[in-house]
Amino acid sequence: MTERRPNILMILTDDHAAHAVGAYGSVVNTTPHLDEIAREGWVMENCFCTNSICTPSRASILTGTHSHVNGVTTLSTPMDPSLPTFVSRLHEEGYRTGIVGKWHLGEGPDHEPQGFDCWEILHDQGEYVDPVFRSPEGDRRRPGYATDIITDLALEWIDQWESERPGDPWCLLVHHKAPHRPWQPDRAHRGLYADPIPVPATFHDDYATRGTAAHRAAMRIADHLTLEDVKEYPPEGLSHEQLGLWKYQRYMQDYLECVASVDDNVGRLLADLRSRGLFEDTLCAYASDQGFFLGDHGWFDKRFMYDESIRMPLLISWPAALERGRRSTRMVTNVDFARTFLAAAGVDPDPGMQGSSFLEALREDLPDDPDPAFYYRYWENDDGIHGALAHYGIRTARYKLIRFYNDGLGLPGTRPSIFPPYWELYDLQEDPEELRNVADDPGYASVRAGLIERLAVEQRAVGDEPYVPAMDADGRPERLSSPIGPQR
Repeated sequence: MTERRPNILMILTDDHAAHAVGAYGSVVNTTPHLDEIAREGWVMENCFCTNSICTPSRASILTGTHSHVNGVTTLSTPMDPSLPTFVSRLHEEGYRTGIVGKWHLGEGPDHEPQGFDCWEILHDQGEYVDPVFRSPEGDRRRPGYATDIITDLALEWIDQWESERPGDPWCLLVHHKAPHRPWQPDRAHRGLYADPIPVPATFHDDYATRGTAAHRAAMRIADHLTLEDVKEYPPEGLSHEQLGLWKYQRYMQDYLECVASVDDNVGRLLADLRSRGLFEDTLCAYASDQGFFLGDHGWFDKRFMYDESIRMPLLISWPAALERGRRSTRMVTNVDFARTFLAAAGVDPDPGMQGSSFLEALREDLPDDPDPAFYYRYWENDDGIHGALAHYGIRTARYKLIRFYNDGLGLPGTRPSIFPPYWELYDLQEDPEELRNVADDPGYASVRAGLIERLAVEQRAVGDEPYVPAMDADGRPERLSSPIGPQR
C-alpha cells in the first residue's frame, strides 16, 4: 500500500453505454485502451447513476449529492459552482486541480468552474469539429476534432504541472463531448464499423406491459432519429421495420466510431502516464455520466430507470494501492464518487456529501452488501423533445420498483403536462431485460408492498420526499410550484 497521495485522473464521457465497452462484454465493439484500465485495476459491474441525464449526473459526481440536494434536477437548472465538490476539497488540501472539456453545468460568469487552478471548457454541449472553448482568458476556437483537442489540453496540463512541481499531487478531469448526439466521428475512425452490427434482442419491444411513459417517449430509433442523426437519406421503399433496422445500423456506426476515438485518446493518456513513471501512483477512473440505449427496447437516449439507461461504466486503476485485474459486483452510484476520490487522497469530505466511499471495499476485498438498494429520481417531465416522464424508484439486487408520478412540478426544462401516476415492477432475476412489468401481478403483491416500504425508507435516507399532488377545491390535481434549490 502506498503512502504517497495519488494523482487523480478522471476521464468522463457523455452517453457511453457500459455495453459498448469491451471489459463489460460488448458484442458490438472493442475498446483495447479502456480494457487496459480494467486489466490494471477494477471493473465496477454495478455502477449506476441517480438521475440519468447529463447536467444532473455531473453535478452529483462533483458534489457527492443527489439532485434534490444540489438543486440540479434538469438540464435547465445549472449548478451553483460555489457548492463544495471533491475537487474543491482536494484543492484546499494542496492538490493542483484542472478540468478540460465538457462542463455543461451552466453558462456565463455566474457558473464558471470553482476550485480549479486551471480550466478550459466547451460552451454548453460543444461542437465536435473546431470547438469553441472558454477559459479565464476568454473564448478561443481550436481547430480540429474535440476528442483529440481535449486530450491535447490534458497532456499539456500534465506536462506543465510535472515540469513545475514534479511529485506534487494533482487532480485532472478530462471530460469528453463524445459519444453524445449527433455522433460525428472523425476522419481517422470513419468507416471503422459497418453493417451488420448485432441488433439487441429487445429491439422490437412493444411496451405491452408498460405504462404511459414508455409509449409517449420520443426516443424510438425508427421514428425519432433524424436526418442529422443518420447523415443520409434511407433507401426508398423500406417498410417501417426495415427503416428502423437501417437507422439502427447508421446510428451505431457513428456512435461506435466516436467511442473508438475516445478509446484511442485514452490510450494516449495512459501512455503519457507510463512514460513519466506516474501510472502506478495515479488513480485513473474512466466513467460516463450515465448509460444509453443502443437500440435496446427500440430506443436511443437515456432518462428512464431501465438498466441500459442507468448503468454507468466505471473502470478504476491505481496499481500502487489496488490489486490488478479484478471485478466488483458491489452496487455503487455516481453519488459515491466524491467520497471515494477523497478517501484515496486522505482528505475529509464535506459534511454535506452523501454516498459512501467504496475504496476500502476494493482495497480489502470486502464482501458485497447483502441487501443493497439505491434511490433514483428523474425530474425532467416531458421536456418537449424526448418526452420522458418524471419518476422515482429503487433498484435492489433482484427487483426494481418505479413510481411514474408524471408531473414536472413547474421545474425549468419541463412542460405543464401531468399524467396519472402508476407503478412498474421488474423481477431482474426472472426478467433481466425488463420486458414484463409485474406491478399488478397478484403473485408479486407481497414483493410490491415490501418494496414500497423500502422505497420510503431509501427516499427518507437521502432527504427526498414522496410526490403528493396538490388538490384544488374541486378535488382535482393542482400543479405544485415549490422551488427546489441547493441545500447546504
